[in-house]
Amino acid sequence: MKKLTKETEIVHGIHAGPVMSLDLVPPIHMTSTFKFQDVDHGADLFSGKRDGYIYTRLGNPTVDLLERKVAVLEGGESSAATASGMAAVAAVAMTLAAPGDNFVSCSTVYGGTFALFNTDLARFDIRARFISPRLSGIREEIEQRIDGKTRFLYVETPANPTLDIIDLSLWADVAGVHRIPLIVDNTFASPYLQHPLTLGADLVIHSATKYLGGHGDLIGGVIVGSDRMIRNIKASYMKHFGPVMSPFNAWLILRGIKTLALRMERHSDSALAIAERLSSHPRVAAVFYPGLTTHPGHMVARQQMKKYGGMIAFEVHGGIPAGKTVMNTVTLCTLAVSLGDCETLIQHPASMTHAVYSPAERRLAGISDGLIRLSVGLEHPDDIMGDLKQALDCIS
Repeated sequence: MKKLTKETEIVHGIHAGPVMSLDLVPPIHMTSTFKFQDVDHGADLFSGKRDGYIYTRLGNPTVDLLERKVAVLEGGESSAATASGMAAVAAVAMTLAAPGDNFVSCSTVYGGTFALFNTDLARFDIRARFISPRLSGIREEIEQRIDGKTRFLYVETPANPTLDIIDLSLWADVAGVHRIPLIVDNTFASPYLQHPLTLGADLVIHSATKYLGGHGDLIGGVIVGSDRMIRNIKASYMKHFGPVMSPFNAWLILRGIKTLALRMERHSDSALAIAERLSSHPRVAAVFYPGLTTHPGHMVARQQMKKYGGMIAFEVHGGIPAGKTVMNTVTLCTLAVSLGDCETLIQHPASMTHAVYSPAERRLAGISDGLIRLSVGLEHPDDIMGDLKQALDCIS
């Protein structure tokens, strides 16, 4: 059989894990523990002499099926499903770094990631060295932050919430020279639009809550990489810290992934149309969307993405008061954080998802006080734009 297209692979992918089933839709293995055939069988499972299931914290057929499928979609050897996107980020950081170590991260990342890196890991004497993705001479800037205790590089692209585009090949080349792994949060793009592993990344992280799930009804995370790195993450962190995904959430994500290609096509096409129309609105000061030719990272995005995703950031004339007017006046768009849902979501990063940044840290990350983030849903783009237009027209 010839190699499947990405769209077909998303729908079918891996059918059966270690537990074979004839169900069209895979069953949910909602159990905390598994039976042993006899004492020797149990002992062999614990010692690793035999493969099988012991306890859902250590492995579950439904969760395993999701891990296998996401690994296939990202082009990785293996993956680990976690209880949330933040659990995935923490699992990677705590596995790769120890007290006294440091790592280099783009300053423009999800607010929860920034808080983990800037505050929580510092309590364990693991220090983040932040760098603005907008600096000129970025390669030299990265190099200056790397020393003998630097354990990994970390980026998001497109970046949350500014939609900055990170040149993954450049960062991967620096990581390769220094023999340290490059970690990429691929949440905004999804495996349908971007494959960081093929561009030199070593691990890919997703908040599966977002586009993989796609329906705003679950929390989950996934880490994808080589068998060796994933085994290390599971053994050294997940086994005893326990940030594992529930079988029911794994099943929901498996269901959501079946429509990933269709959803990402619609999200991307609608977002491009809306970004173009926002750009010409007299009350909009700036629009940040990598699909626009005016975006500084447009050419890099063209090289490393299939389309440009469903996320838009924009600023309005009149600063925060005008932005509040827009967000309080929309009727179709929903004022809420998160992204990747069927519904269009709108929010204010400086006071919501990125409130953990100080004003100076927000400036370094390019997050202005007046920035609005829009997650374009599956509604008709004319209806979304109509709602935004009537809200923008309310600005005095």
